[in-house]
Order: sequence, then structure tokens, then C-alpha cells
Amino acid sequence: MQNGDLIKHLHLHLIVFIWGFTAVLGALISLEAIPLVWFRMGIASLVVMMFVLITKKPLRFPKKTMFLLLGLGVALAVHWLTFFGAIKVSNVSVTLSVMSTGAFFASILDPILYRKTINWREVFLGVIAMIGLGLIFQASMNYLYGILLALLSAFLSALFSVVNGRLAQLYSAGSIAFYELLFGVLGISVYLGLTGGFVDGFFDLNSSDWLFLFVLATVCTAYAFIASVHLMKWLTPFTVMLTINLEPIYGILLALVVFGDSEFMSGGFYAGALIILATVIANGILKLRRGRKSKEFVGQ
Repeated sequence: MQNGDLIKHLHLHLIVFIWGFTAVLGALISLEAIPLVWFRMGIASLVVMMFVLITKKPLRFPKKTMFLLLGLGVALAVHWLTFFGAIKVSNVSVTLSVMSTGAFFASILDPILYRKTINWREVFLGVIAMIGLGLIFQASMNYLYGILLALLSAFLSALFSVVNGRLAQLYSAGSIAFYELLFGVLGISVYLGLTGGFVDGFFDLNSSDWLFLFVLATVCTAYAFIASVHLMKWLTPFTVMLTINLEPIYGILLALVVFGDSEFMSGGFYAGALIILATVIANGILKLRRGRKSKEFVGQ
């Protein structure tokens, strides 16, 4: 692996580690999922806007692309709503483990949306990951609602990665991130406005919530969002999603340190999580043996 490739590889893992920390922050913040995501996207969109203006990235897109970004922004908002909702009704370990099924969804969505030949190796590894998910289901039935929310979040994450992978070849990552975050927070704002969600005390947060939200919005969202979209110039959607399968490992270890006993699960749960992790390792070994000089970088 060349030095430039290694740097991108390590950068991707840093982003995935940050995303693992995102789940811990979501559990630490006392807000419910909807206001949590609203604050996250709102602060992050402001930060990204400053980045775009300072770096003078283009903000004029074709009308068709703007509608696509609108849809992606709403999908991103729902992805985060279901993600944090799953954490609130289950725990960090369950949510992150189920999120690993995103690689399977990506292996199906990419050829469907862009009329590509199905990569059966990717589908096979995705099915193995789903077997791991089945073990997690059996071991965590008391968290069924959280599992279902996390499964929907994983599907939306895969859809988002597949489409953004194409957009990243055409436009600036910062500009893409700005519009998607902006449209996402606007979508939630419309919902809150229609349902009377902007009640008295909506902005009355304690100091720890503001601190955690700032870290979540700047480091875990603005920085990680722009960097991940930028890396999609070299990564396939499946490889991105498969590498994200390491997020549960990072996140679960962090959650065990922060929350202790409340994150300990049964042996069946960890067996399922290890099976999912094995798909990441297997994908890396297969690519190395084939001696590809590809632009893909996978978690190991």
C-alpha cells in the first residue's frame, strides 16, 4: 500500500472511530431524539457554511441536483432520528451492532440504483453480516423496538452513502455537506413548527448538553461529514459501509468505559457482533490476495 493510500486508509478509520464516539455522546445528551438531531444539524450546518465560505467552495448546483440534495438532507435527518431514537430505547451496543447491516444494504442498493453488475462477493459477505444480526436479535429481544429503529437507520445510511458516492465525483464535499445538513434541519423545523414542538424551554439546555452538542456538531458531524464525503472520491459505497462496521467495536468499547454494566450483553450478542466484524476482515483479505491496485480502502 502506498503512503498516500495508507493516509486515506487511516483517515477513514479515524472518522469511523469518531462516529463510534457519536453514539456515546447521544446517550450522554439528555435531549430526546428530535431536538437532539435538530441542534446537531443546525450547529453543524453553520460550521460547514463558514468552512464553505472561507474556502470559497461553489454553492450553485443544477436544479435537479438541488432537489436530490433536498431528498438526501431529509433522509439524513431521518437516519439520525432513528439512530438516536434506537439508542434512547435500547443502548449503544445494540444500536451500533445493528447499524453494521448497512454494508448488506449497500451491496444491494448500489447495483439497483446505478444498473451495475451485482458483486456476489459483497452480497455474500453482507448475508454473513445478516446472520450475525440474527444472533443479536435472538440475544436482545427485549430491545426489539431499538433494533428495528437501528435497522431502518442502517438502510438510510446505506442509501445515503451510495448516492453521495456519486455526488462526490462531481461536486465539493463541503458544498454537498452544507446543503444536506441545511435541508435536514429545515425539514425537522417544519415538522416541529407544524406539531408545536418549539415549546417554551426548547433552547433551555444545561451546560453539559451544550458542551456535548458542540462536540457532536463540530467534530463528529461537520468535520467527519466533509471528510467522509471527500473520501468517497476514492472509496466504493460498499467499502465505506463495510469499514463502518468497525464503528460498533469502537463505540461498544467506549460505551463500556463510560457506562459500565449497563452496556454488558449476553454471549450470543457478542458472537453476532464478532461475525459482523469478521466480514470486514474477510473483505480486506480477499482484496489483498487479488492484488488490486484499487482505490478502495477497507477496515482491518
